[in-house]
Amino acid sequence: MAFAEALGNLQLNWPHIFAVLCLVAVVYKSTVLYLRRKDVMRHVEAFPGPPPNWLFGHVLQFKQDGTDLDTIVKWGEQYPYAFPVWFGPVACYLNIHHPDYAKTILASSEPKGDLAYSFLRDWIGEGLLLSKGQKWFRHRRLLTPGFHYDVLKPYVKQMAESAEIMLNKWESYAKTNEAFELFGEVSLMTLDSIMRCAFSCKSNCQTESGTSAYIKAVYELSNLNNLRLNTFPYHSNIIFYLSPHGFRFRKACKVAHDHTEEVIKKRKEALKEVNELGRIQAKRNLDFLDILLFARDEEQQGLSDEDIRAEVETFMFEGHDTTASALSYLFYCLACHPEHQKICRAEVNEVLDGKDYMDWEDLSKIPYTTMCIKESLRLYPAVPGIARKITKPMTFVDGRTAPAGTLVGISVYGIHRNATVWENPHVFDPLRFLPENASKRSPHAFVPFSAGPRNCIGQNFAMNEMKVATAMALKRYELIEDPTLKPKVLPRVVLRSVDGIYIKIKPVNPVG
Repeated sequence: MAFAEALGNLQLNWPHIFAVLCLVAVVYKSTVLYLRRKDVMRHVEAFPGPPPNWLFGHVLQFKQDGTDLDTIVKWGEQYPYAFPVWFGPVACYLNIHHPDYAKTILASSEPKGDLAYSFLRDWIGEGLLLSKGQKWFRHRRLLTPGFHYDVLKPYVKQMAESAEIMLNKWESYAKTNEAFELFGEVSLMTLDSIMRCAFSCKSNCQTESGTSAYIKAVYELSNLNNLRLNTFPYHSNIIFYLSPHGFRFRKACKVAHDHTEEVIKKRKEALKEVNELGRIQAKRNLDFLDILLFARDEEQQGLSDEDIRAEVETFMFEGHDTTASALSYLFYCLACHPEHQKICRAEVNEVLDGKDYMDWEDLSKIPYTTMCIKESLRLYPAVPGIARKITKPMTFVDGRTAPAGTLVGISVYGIHRNATVWENPHVFDPLRFLPENASKRSPHAFVPFSAGPRNCIGQNFAMNEMKVATAMALKRYELIEDPTLKPKVLPRVVLRSVDGIYIKIKPVNPVG
């Protein structure tokens, strides 16, 4: 009775109640974070690594200045096979940097890691990149025919036309002897190429890049996704979507989705009377959208409109940004190594024999150029890391086990520069990929397109585009390094550079 009377005499008001509620919330959140941190620490307790800050983890050691991947490689020299990397108090990835460990993960079809890829979901949906389980398995099987060589073969001409537009624009740079930024130029070219191959659409994005709402939206979404990855508070959906950047992201998503849905609607209308791919192929070359619209499983069920849109958006994202990164760094590597560039040019000129374009049959006739492409992808993999969330315990080659629920990051960059796997790993040496040399290495020592069941379904498309663009560029221009403008490598979903990737060019002497 006395307690109830005392409680009734308390003069509680809203500020007091709010303060108490805030205190309860803080205590609750702290408890949840503590328990979650303990659980994550259990996942990686078998793997020693660089000591993290209890609150920021290793985030403060990543300067975003072009040295972050070198830091990962350096840590890899101290901690064999794998080590934990913390992003804040609870987000932790087991970072793998050895092919023997990568093989264990990549041989499985485990889903993508939540944090690294979840920001893309509102844009590209549940396509092949982000889907999992039976949905992923079904889509992978239905989309595989879209990358058969019969479908890829006509794309070579489309790729060449896009590359020619870019190289024609380069003539102004050839006259100035000044360095120019590659990534922006190459990115527009690969976007144009994807539009032609996926939609049979000539976008004019290389010459009218400021006028297309869709092209601007794709660029906006790519940049905002990179910004979000780099801004820790934006990892929260609430904070990001309430911010001005979140508003721009939603607006750009709507533009991209509306455009894709309109393209799908028009193509469906055009194909309303057609019930098989053979009838289309008799009139014109198939494109990626045709394959999606006619894909059927064993029960003759196709993809929903939402699924088709997600796969198209995924193909647009993965097919233009990754290839742009790979090509930009390849041109930079060739500019830095004129002795290799000279051999490639001689090889290309012999195969072209006066032609302006590469034909499908020519793609297999440039082995030295192909080795240079692979060596560039080794040093500068377009996708520097792959994330997985394992659903069952996994035991690695040295006997250590990661329990179910562990977030795993496969550092493609770290594997490709691992000194226990590659001799002089930071040196550009295409001869590493001679068949007799490659056969001595683990197949998981070189994984620019991942490996196993979730490898990149478009890797042949990407390699073909790189061969076509490289051959045409070397036929017309000599690529020259500017020693004052070296790229500062920046890890994102796609490998970038802090200040861009620069080279100089001059016309090739007609004599050779």
